[in-house]
Amino acid sequence: MEPVINVEHLSKSYVLRHKDQAGYSTLRETLSSGARNLFGKGAPAATRETFWALDDVSFQVNAGDRLGIIGRNGAGKSTLLKALSRIIAPTKGRITLEGRVASLLEVGTGFHPELSGRENVYLNGAILGMSREEIKSKFDEIVAFAEVEKFLDTPVKRYSSGMYVRLAFAVAAHLDPEILIVDEVLAVGDAAFQKKCMSRMRDVAGEGRTILFVSHNMAAIQNLCDKCIYMKNGQLITQGETEKVISSYLRSGAEAHQISLEDRKDRSGNGAIRFSSVLLKDGQGRAIPAFQSGMDATVVIRFTRKENKDLKNLQVALALDDENGQRVAHLNNELTNEIFESVGKDSDMIQISIPRFPFKQGMYTITLYASVNGETADWVQEAGVLEVEDGDFFQTGRTIQEGQSPFLFPFHFKLEK
Repeated sequence: MEPVINVEHLSKSYVLRHKDQAGYSTLRETLSSGARNLFGKGAPAATRETFWALDDVSFQVNAGDRLGIIGRNGAGKSTLLKALSRIIAPTKGRITLEGRVASLLEVGTGFHPELSGRENVYLNGAILGMSREEIKSKFDEIVAFAEVEKFLDTPVKRYSSGMYVRLAFAVAAHLDPEILIVDEVLAVGDAAFQKKCMSRMRDVAGEGRTILFVSHNMAAIQNLCDKCIYMKNGQLITQGETEKVISSYLRSGAEAHQISLEDRKDRSGNGAIRFSSVLLKDGQGRAIPAFQSGMDATVVIRFTRKENKDLKNLQVALALDDENGQRVAHLNNELTNEIFESVGKDSDMIQISIPRFPFKQGMYTITLYASVNGETADWVQEAGVLEVEDGDFFQTGRTIQEGQSPFLFPFHFKLEK
């Protein structure tokens, strides 16, 4: 099968300029600079740095593929989509596209703010190469999907961001593009609209069209995409089946994300033991930089001891606080009746296993506590940050939306007479 997208050794560079002097200048430096300009000597030259947003990226996409593109901020995902959408020109390499491309990259892309919603629908269709009759045949369907009937003849500069996205996606998805490119912009819409967009993209893929989808929502990627590529620092790290690529992404950079506590001075306790590091692992025991909602998770806590002898009655606790400073979890070995009455000299690690990690996406602050024989041994508040990414907790492709619930737990509905 001939690919509809062929990317060969694609690179994109930008030149960054840095001033040699600090951001604040003294009066003397300002006068000296003015004098140099007056006598034609000019100001000190700014240093230049070449930044490669994309670095030798190559891949192919076949007709009907649903390709997810994942990676952390700054990985080059959006730059890649802009190059594919012909918004920017590559510095090196080549892109071959077969068919019409519709892109939804950021709020407002492709819309003229002074034109009405109705006029922008026709403008976007014309840009895609469609005739007026073709656009007219799809017009009612687009408007119904976007739910902006009352504001069709209002200039889009007066639209809210949600209205903008609804209309932009409706246009991009309904004007029969062979290739549909969608960035994280769908996150602007509400939960109901996101669900409708995902359904529409599945319909588009079912018609044999091609989708490229960038998202930080791993559940959405898993639910929609059959293939995936993982990018880091402008390079393509791995590509293949979605589940395998996501697993590689979650494992990446785990060593850099290990939380070191050896140098922390703001701690309490008699030092019988001292926490030295915290590491996150998945259900298969592989180190990862973040947890996913619903995954089998393990927190590995390493410690050192003051004296080389057995420890008596070791109690360990891990607490999690949300972004508002509210305590949302307290894990303690005594609560589960897993008492460490005697800890041998060779033991230096504690593992806390958490089946189907029950927290939604967000950042959580870790606090660690340990006591030996009833006395506080180590207490480190704000020991580190635990990052949680969206995951398919219910294994349905659906996620808890903002404000619905801070926790995830299994439940079942049953209809009876």
